[in-house]
Amino acid sequence: MIKFRKKVLVFLLIVLVSANVTSQNTRSNITESDKKIENKKKKKRNKKAKLPKIDLSHWKVTLPVANEKNRPYEIDPPEILDFANNEIAKPYMYIDSTKGSIVFHAMPTDSKTKNTKYTRSELREQMVPGDNNVNWTFKQGGTMKGKMQMEEVTKDSDGKYHRVIIMQIHGRLTNEQRDLIGEDDNNAPPILKIYWDKGKIRVKSKVLKNINATEPEILHEDAWDDDDGFNFEQEVGFKKFTLEVRVSEGKMLIILNNTEYKSYESIHIAKWGVFENYFKAGNYFQSRDEGAFAKVNFYELEVSH
Repeated sequence: MIKFRKKVLVFLLIVLVSANVTSQNTRSNITESDKKIENKKKKKRNKKAKLPKIDLSHWKVTLPVANEKNRPYEIDPPEILDFANNEIAKPYMYIDSTKGSIVFHAMPTDSKTKNTKYTRSELREQMVPGDNNVNWTFKQGGTMKGKMQMEEVTKDSDGKYHRVIIMQIHGRLTNEQRDLIGEDDNNAPPILKIYWDKGKIRVKSKVLKNINATEPEILHEDAWDDDDGFNFEQEVGFKKFTLEVRVSEGKMLIILNNTEYKSYESIHIAKWGVFENYFKAGNYFQSRDEGAFAKVNFYELEVSH
Protein backbone atom coordinates (compact mmCIF):
# COMPACT_ATOMS: atom_id res chain seq x y z
CA MET A 1 0.00 0.00 0.00
CA ILE A 2 2.89 2.32 0.86
CA LYS A 3 4.59 1.45 -2.42
CA PHE A 4 1.40 2.22 -4.32
CA ARG A 5 1.08 5.60 -2.62
CA LYS A 6 4.70 6.40 -3.48
CA LYS A 7 4.06 5.56 -7.12
CA VAL A 8 0.97 7.79 -7.18
CA LEU A 9 2.92 10.66 -5.62
CA VAL A 10 5.76 10.28 -8.12
CA PHE A 11 3.27 10.21 -11.00
CA LEU A 12 1.52 13.33 -9.73
CA LEU A 13 4.84 15.07 -9.29
CA ILE A 14 5.85 14.24 -12.87
CA VAL A 15 2.48 15.52 -14.17
CA LEU A 16 2.82 18.76 -12.20
CA VAL A 17 6.39 19.37 -13.35
CA SER A 18 5.43 18.61 -16.94
CA ALA A 19 2.44 20.95 -16.75
CA ASN A 20 4.58 23.68 -15.23
CA VAL A 21 7.20 23.35 -17.99
CA THR A 22 4.51 23.37 -20.65
CA SER A 23 2.92 26.42 -19.04
CA GLN A 24 6.28 28.17 -18.88
CA ASN A 25 7.02 27.36 -22.53
CA THR A 26 3.58 28.57 -23.56
CA ARG A 27 4.04 31.79 -21.63
CA SER A 28 7.51 32.14 -23.13
CA ASN A 29 6.19 31.61 -26.67
CA ILE A 30 3.37 34.10 -26.18
CA THR A 31 5.81 36.63 -24.79
CA GLU A 32 8.15 36.27 -27.77
CA SER A 33 5.24 36.60 -30.18
CA ASP A 34 3.92 39.62 -28.32
CA LYS A 35 7.38 41.17 -28.38
CA LYS A 36 7.60 40.82 -32.16
CA ILE A 37 4.18 42.35 -32.67
CA GLU A 38 4.95 45.18 -30.26
CA ASN A 39 8.29 45.85 -31.96
CA LYS A 40 6.57 46.08 -35.34
CA LYS A 41 4.05 48.51 -33.90
CA LYS A 42 6.85 50.59 -32.40
CA LYS A 43 8.72 50.69 -35.70
CA LYS A 44 5.55 51.79 -37.45
CA ARG A 45 4.93 54.49 -34.86
CA ASN A 46 8.54 55.65 -34.95
CA LYS A 47 8.73 55.69 -38.73
CA LYS A 48 9.12 59.34 -39.70
CA ALA A 49 6.87 60.83 -42.36
CA LYS A 50 8.66 61.72 -45.58
CA LEU A 51 8.68 65.42 -46.41
CA PRO A 52 9.37 67.16 -49.72
CA LYS A 53 12.66 69.05 -50.12
CA ILE A 54 10.98 72.33 -51.01
CA ASP A 55 11.41 75.70 -49.30
CA LEU A 56 8.31 77.79 -50.02
CA SER A 57 9.72 81.01 -48.54
CA HIS A 58 9.98 82.61 -51.99
CA TRP A 59 6.86 81.20 -53.64
CA LYS A 60 3.19 82.05 -53.71
CA VAL A 61 0.55 79.63 -54.99
CA THR A 62 -2.51 80.14 -57.17
CA LEU A 63 -5.30 77.59 -56.69
CA PRO A 64 -8.30 76.58 -58.86
CA VAL A 65 -10.81 78.02 -56.42
CA ALA A 66 -12.20 81.56 -56.10
CA ASN A 67 -11.61 83.98 -53.24
CA GLU A 68 -14.17 86.44 -51.85
CA LYS A 69 -13.56 88.74 -54.86
CA ASN A 70 -14.25 85.86 -57.26
CA ARG A 71 -10.62 85.73 -58.32
CA PRO A 72 -8.27 82.74 -58.04
CA TYR A 73 -7.36 82.09 -54.43
CA GLU A 74 -3.69 82.79 -53.69
CA ILE A 75 -1.45 82.19 -50.70
CA ASP A 76 1.65 84.36 -50.30
CA PRO A 77 4.61 83.94 -48.00
CA PRO A 78 4.76 83.58 -45.05
CA GLU A 79 1.22 82.08 -44.91
CA ILE A 80 2.14 79.53 -47.59
CA LEU A 81 4.57 77.92 -45.14
CA ASP A 82 1.51 76.62 -43.27
CA PHE A 83 -0.45 75.58 -46.38
CA ALA A 84 -0.95 72.04 -45.01
CA ASN A 85 -3.30 73.48 -42.37
CA ASN A 86 -5.17 75.75 -44.77
CA GLU A 87 -8.65 74.25 -45.27
CA ILE A 88 -9.13 76.00 -48.64
CA ALA A 89 -5.78 74.75 -49.96
CA LYS A 90 -6.10 71.14 -48.76
CA PRO A 91 -7.94 69.72 -51.82
CA TYR A 92 -5.53 71.37 -54.29
CA MET A 93 -2.12 71.49 -52.62
CA TYR A 94 -1.18 68.98 -49.94
CA ILE A 95 1.67 66.83 -48.66
CA ASP A 96 1.82 63.11 -49.46
CA SER A 97 3.96 61.93 -46.52
CA THR A 98 4.21 58.38 -47.89
CA LYS A 99 5.98 59.67 -51.01
CA GLY A 100 7.59 62.80 -49.62
CA SER A 101 5.99 65.13 -52.12
CA ILE A 102 3.72 68.13 -52.48
CA VAL A 103 0.75 67.19 -54.62
CA PHE A 104 -0.68 69.85 -56.93
CA HIS A 105 -4.24 69.01 -57.94
CA ALA A 106 -6.09 70.98 -60.64
CA MET A 107 -9.30 70.62 -62.60
CA PRO A 108 -11.56 72.93 -64.66
CA THR A 109 -13.40 75.51 -62.56
CA ASP A 110 -14.71 79.02 -63.09
CA SER A 111 -11.75 80.45 -61.18
CA LYS A 112 -9.24 81.37 -63.91
CA THR A 113 -6.42 83.89 -63.99
CA LYS A 114 -6.56 86.73 -66.51
CA ASN A 115 -5.90 85.97 -70.21
CA THR A 116 -6.43 82.21 -69.91
CA LYS A 117 -9.24 79.67 -70.08
CA TYR A 118 -7.41 77.12 -67.93
CA THR A 119 -7.04 76.71 -64.17
CA ARG A 120 -4.00 75.94 -62.10
CA SER A 121 -2.52 74.81 -58.82
CA GLU A 122 0.82 76.45 -59.44
CA LEU A 123 3.67 78.17 -57.63
CA ARG A 124 4.92 81.62 -58.66
CA GLU A 125 8.42 82.74 -57.68
CA GLN A 126 8.73 85.84 -55.51
CA MET A 127 12.30 87.08 -55.11
CA VAL A 128 11.05 89.31 -52.30
CA PRO A 129 8.45 87.30 -50.35
CA GLY A 130 4.96 88.75 -50.84
CA ASP A 131 6.06 91.13 -53.63
CA ASN A 132 5.44 90.53 -57.37
CA ASN A 133 7.30 93.67 -58.40
CA VAL A 134 10.86 92.38 -57.90
CA ASN A 135 11.88 90.00 -60.68
CA TRP A 136 14.95 89.10 -62.74
CA THR A 137 16.30 89.50 -66.26
CA PHE A 138 18.20 87.02 -68.41
CA LYS A 139 21.30 89.17 -67.89
CA GLN A 140 20.99 88.54 -64.15
CA GLY A 141 20.32 84.86 -64.87
CA GLY A 142 18.75 82.09 -62.82
CA THR A 143 18.38 78.34 -62.36
CA MET A 144 15.36 76.22 -61.43
CA LYS A 145 15.72 72.53 -60.57
CA GLY A 146 12.93 70.11 -59.75
CA LYS A 147 12.17 66.43 -59.21
CA MET A 148 8.58 65.53 -60.04
CA GLN A 149 6.16 62.85 -61.18
CA MET A 150 2.80 62.76 -62.87
CA GLU A 151 0.65 60.90 -60.37
CA GLU A 152 -2.68 60.86 -62.15
CA VAL A 153 -4.24 62.51 -65.20
CA THR A 154 -7.44 61.96 -67.14
CA LYS A 155 -7.88 61.28 -70.87
CA ASP A 156 -9.80 63.14 -73.53
CA SER A 157 -12.58 61.74 -75.74
CA ASP A 158 -9.94 60.30 -78.09
CA GLY A 159 -8.34 58.35 -75.26
CA LYS A 160 -5.27 60.61 -75.06
CA TYR A 161 -3.95 61.95 -71.78
CA HIS A 162 -4.65 65.61 -71.06
CA ARG A 163 -1.63 67.91 -71.12
CA VAL A 164 -0.21 69.72 -68.09
CA ILE A 165 2.29 72.58 -67.93
CA ILE A 166 4.66 71.70 -65.07
CA MET A 167 7.24 74.51 -65.33
CA GLN A 168 7.38 78.00 -66.85
CA ILE A 169 9.39 81.15 -67.21
CA HIS A 170 6.91 83.98 -67.43
CA GLY A 171 7.69 87.46 -68.71
CA ARG A 172 6.69 90.65 -66.92
CA LEU A 173 6.57 94.31 -67.85
CA THR A 174 8.07 96.81 -65.48
CA ASN A 175 5.71 99.58 -64.41
CA GLU A 176 7.54 101.94 -66.78
CA GLN A 177 7.18 99.55 -69.72
CA ARG A 178 3.52 99.00 -68.90
CA ASP A 179 2.83 102.73 -68.93
CA LEU A 180 4.93 103.24 -72.06
CA ILE A 181 2.73 100.94 -74.17
CA GLY A 182 -0.52 101.83 -72.42
CA GLU A 183 -1.27 98.43 -70.87
CA ASP A 184 -3.48 98.05 -67.80
CA ASP A 185 -1.35 95.32 -66.21
CA ASN A 186 2.23 94.03 -66.13
CA ASN A 187 1.57 90.80 -67.98
CA ALA A 188 4.02 89.70 -70.70
CA PRO A 189 4.19 86.39 -72.60
CA PRO A 190 5.87 83.27 -71.14
CA ILE A 191 9.22 82.65 -72.84
CA LEU A 192 9.17 79.03 -71.66
CA LYS A 193 6.46 76.44 -71.11
CA ILE A 194 7.38 72.85 -70.21
CA TYR A 195 4.58 70.32 -70.73
CA TRP A 196 3.96 66.80 -69.54
CA ASP A 197 2.47 65.72 -72.87
CA LYS A 198 1.14 62.16 -73.12
CA GLY A 199 4.02 60.79 -71.07
CA LYS A 200 6.74 62.85 -72.73
CA ILE A 201 8.27 66.27 -72.00
CA ARG A 202 7.56 68.99 -74.54
CA VAL A 203 9.06 72.48 -74.54
CA LYS A 204 7.58 75.61 -76.10
CA SER A 205 9.18 79.03 -76.44
CA LYS A 206 8.46 82.37 -78.14
CA VAL A 207 9.77 83.92 -81.36
CA LEU A 208 9.49 87.45 -82.67
CA LYS A 209 7.21 87.86 -85.66
CA ASN A 210 9.54 90.58 -86.90
CA ILE A 211 13.17 90.09 -85.84
CA ASN A 212 13.88 93.72 -86.69
CA ALA A 213 11.33 94.96 -84.17
CA THR A 214 12.73 97.25 -81.51
CA GLU A 215 11.58 98.57 -78.17
CA PRO A 216 8.80 99.53 -77.51
CA GLU A 217 7.39 97.31 -80.33
CA ILE A 218 8.67 94.10 -78.78
CA LEU A 219 6.98 94.91 -75.46
CA HIS A 220 3.57 94.17 -76.97
CA GLU A 221 2.32 90.61 -76.53
CA ASP A 222 1.18 90.37 -80.16
CA ALA A 223 4.78 91.00 -81.32
CA TRP A 224 5.56 87.41 -80.26
CA ASP A 225 4.45 84.05 -81.60
CA ASP A 226 4.81 80.42 -80.46
CA ASP A 227 7.70 78.42 -81.88
CA ASP A 228 7.22 74.90 -83.27
CA GLY A 229 8.08 73.27 -79.95
CA PHE A 230 10.57 70.58 -79.03
CA ASN A 231 10.00 67.03 -77.75
CA PHE A 232 12.56 65.22 -75.61
CA GLU A 233 13.14 61.65 -76.80
CA GLN A 234 12.81 59.74 -73.54
CA GLU A 235 9.41 58.92 -72.13
CA VAL A 236 8.93 59.77 -68.46
CA GLY A 237 5.38 58.41 -68.21
CA PHE A 238 4.34 58.19 -64.56
CA LYS A 239 7.89 57.76 -63.23
CA LYS A 240 9.93 60.32 -61.31
CA PHE A 241 12.07 62.63 -63.43
CA THR A 242 14.21 65.72 -63.03
CA LEU A 243 14.15 69.00 -64.92
CA GLU A 244 16.64 71.82 -64.77
CA VAL A 245 16.24 75.22 -66.41
CA ARG A 246 19.28 77.49 -66.70
CA VAL A 247 19.10 81.02 -68.07
CA SER A 248 21.82 83.55 -68.74
CA GLU A 249 22.19 86.52 -71.03
CA GLY A 250 20.99 85.46 -74.49
CA LYS A 251 20.68 81.79 -73.57
CA MET A 252 18.18 79.29 -72.14
CA LEU A 253 19.00 75.64 -71.43
CA ILE A 254 16.57 72.87 -70.41
CA ILE A 255 17.93 69.55 -69.09
CA LEU A 256 15.87 66.37 -68.63
CA ASN A 257 17.15 63.67 -66.24
CA ASN A 258 20.72 64.99 -66.69
CA THR A 259 20.86 63.16 -70.02
CA GLU A 260 19.00 65.22 -72.64
CA TYR A 261 19.45 68.89 -73.39
CA LYS A 262 17.63 71.58 -75.35
CA SER A 263 19.43 74.89 -75.82
CA TYR A 264 17.94 78.18 -77.01
CA GLU A 265 20.46 80.77 -78.17
CA SER A 266 19.14 83.05 -80.89
CA ILE A 267 18.11 86.59 -81.80
CA HIS A 268 14.73 85.87 -80.19
CA ILE A 269 16.29 85.03 -76.82
CA ALA A 270 18.66 87.97 -77.09
CA LYS A 271 15.76 90.36 -77.69
CA TRP A 272 13.82 88.78 -74.84
CA GLY A 273 16.40 90.36 -72.54
CA VAL A 274 14.21 93.47 -72.40
CA PHE A 275 11.69 91.70 -70.12
CA GLU A 276 11.73 90.87 -66.45
CA ASN A 277 10.88 87.23 -65.58
CA TYR A 278 9.86 84.84 -62.84
CA PHE A 279 9.81 81.05 -62.51
CA LYS A 280 6.64 79.00 -62.12
CA ALA A 281 6.16 75.33 -61.19
CA GLY A 282 3.25 73.02 -60.42
CA ASN A 283 0.10 72.00 -62.27
CA TYR A 284 -1.28 74.31 -64.95
CA PHE A 285 -3.96 71.98 -66.31
CA GLN A 286 -4.62 72.29 -70.05
CA SER A 287 -8.22 71.10 -70.40
CA ARG A 288 -11.77 72.30 -69.86
CA ASP A 289 -13.28 68.81 -70.29
CA GLU A 290 -15.95 67.96 -67.76
CA GLY A 291 -14.62 65.70 -65.02
CA ALA A 292 -11.00 66.13 -66.14
CA PHE A 293 -8.17 66.62 -63.63
CA ALA A 294 -4.49 66.01 -62.98
CA LYS A 295 -2.30 65.47 -59.92
CA VAL A 296 1.42 66.22 -60.03
CA ASN A 297 3.95 65.29 -57.34
CA PHE A 298 6.86 67.62 -56.63
CA TYR A 299 9.60 66.05 -54.50
CA GLU A 300 12.25 68.73 -54.88
CA LEU A 301 12.22 72.32 -56.13
CA GLU A 302 15.05 74.82 -55.92
CA VAL A 303 15.73 78.22 -57.46
CA SER A 304 18.92 80.27 -57.46
CA HIS A 305 20.05 83.59 -58.97
